Amino acid sequence: MYSISSATAASKAFASPPARSAVAAGETSSFKDVLLKSIDEVNTMQQQADQAVENMLTGGDADPAAVLTAVQKADLAFRMMMQMRNKVLQAYQEVKDIRI
Repeated sequence: MYSISSATAASKAFASPPARSAVAAGETSSFKDVLLKSIDEVNTMQQQADQAVENMLTGGDADPAAVLTAVQKADLAFRMMMQMRNKVLQAYQEVKDIRI
């Protein structure tokens, strides 16, 4: 069954960058680690939404409102990840086009 608390935790990960909290705790994390963690959280959210939909369609004990919320959260997280990817690619293209 879908856990709303894990989706909330994943959405909070996007709201406040993990690098700040890691630096505040005395740890350092690379951009690669932060990026991979975010991608993993989005993937987890989508898998949980898929499980919730499957559970509802097979007649399991599922609240339709919770299923809809899970699907919308997974969709929003995926769209935000795609926008972040687009911004990174755009920045890369601008840096690549700089002439020395």
